[in-house]
Amino acid sequence: MASRGTTLSTATNALVQGSAPLNLASSGEIIITAISRVNNTDQITGQVSQGVLTKASKIGIGVGSIATVPSAIDDIFKNNSNETVYATEVYYSFAPITPLASLWNIVIPNNFYQIAYF
Repeated sequence: MASRGTTLSTATNALVQGSAPLNLASSGEIIITAISRVNNTDQITGQVSQGVLTKASKIGIGVGSIATVPSAIDDIFKNNSNETVYATEVYYSFAPITPLASLWNIVIPNNFYQIAYF
């Protein structure tokens, strides 16, 4: 959505509202970060978060800060000037409703993290 001109805050809000059945509004956090190449440095040019977990972005924190991105994203900037890449990070706090995993000695993490680049 952000890559099509929607504001980052509107895109973040839409993701939280459409997150059922996960309910990211009460058990998670979404961070959308816009990254651009500025003076040969990957910089955060926009960033919005929404949710209750108050997690830090693994890309970086704050507009104007240096962005930490994988080499594949860095290659996009090397080969395409004046582009913006959007990173969407999702944090989710998980609480199992049954103890079945522990009965089979399966460890399920309490916090999940996923990132996607657009």
